[in-house]
Amino acid sequence: MSAAATDVATTGARARGGAAIDPASRSDRVRGGLFRALLLSCILVSAGMLVTLLLDVGLDGAKKLSFDFLTNSSSFNPDISGIYPALIGTLWLMGLCILFIVPVGVAAAVYLEEYADDTKWWNRLIEVNIQNLAAVPSIVYGILGLAFIVRGPVDVFGLGQGDPIVLAGALTLGLLVLPVVIIAAREAIRAVPPSIREGSLALGATPWQTIWKQVLPASVPGIATGVILALSRAIGETAPLIVIGTASFVAFAPSGPDSIYTAMPIQIFEWISRPQPEFQQLAAAGILVLMVVLLLMNSVAIWLRNKYESKW
Repeated sequence: MSAAATDVATTGARARGGAAIDPASRSDRVRGGLFRALLLSCILVSAGMLVTLLLDVGLDGAKKLSFDFLTNSSSFNPDISGIYPALIGTLWLMGLCILFIVPVGVAAAVYLEEYADDTKWWNRLIEVNIQNLAAVPSIVYGILGLAFIVRGPVDVFGLGQGDPIVLAGALTLGLLVLPVVIIAAREAIRAVPPSIREGSLALGATPWQTIWKQVLPASVPGIATGVILALSRAIGETAPLIVIGTASFVAFAPSGPDSIYTAMPIQIFEWISRPQPEFQQLAAAGILVLMVVLLLMNSVAIWLRNKYESKW
């Protein structure tokens, strides 16, 4: 090909695809390398701090971590003190929280994705509030729970005789993570291809049958992952439980939703507030137990996602 033809082809390519991209200059490459080095240094510093904290907690907590620590009740004697009431209280909180956030969160997500009309002002108001509530500090939910749950319906029903009970703590934590569940469920429902809905409707199914039989089963991996991750946030929250008056010292495990309780974050906070080094070690052991529970919950989320994930 001649030089003239090459120039014509180059001019035509530029006309069709826009201006040609000039090769990066040396200064651009230097800035890019510095930026990558900055990112890498930030990652290394963050990872180093995390490893340091884990090693410090692990070395201190390993001295107290034992089967007796998991089965003994809390005590003023650090040699026999354990985390059993707090562990059972945390499991009660998470169980009741699931019973609250799953039906409410999924129902809200189904309404907003499948039924809500975006042209209506109340639907837009609901969406804006959900997005804003996801960023509200957790202590605000504690104040809300104290005003409307502990001193509201739960107290009116006489379940706790004015005391914070497991049900009040679970509802407060449920309100805290409910926006996260709604957002995750909406994303999971939105990820279902429209062709699935169209095929179901074309075969004569009603909109509700389409949602119940096709959309929701296909959304299970995303919804389950969102619920588990929301619970992973709730299980470590301390501020809302402190505000609603959760007990810091309980010598017995809760036996039902109307029982007085404590939770692992509260128990760890109570131990770490004491000056004796033995209680500091107990707090470190409690942190290790809480981390193990968190890892198990996240492992369940990964397993559910891989088991029920659909390939479209």
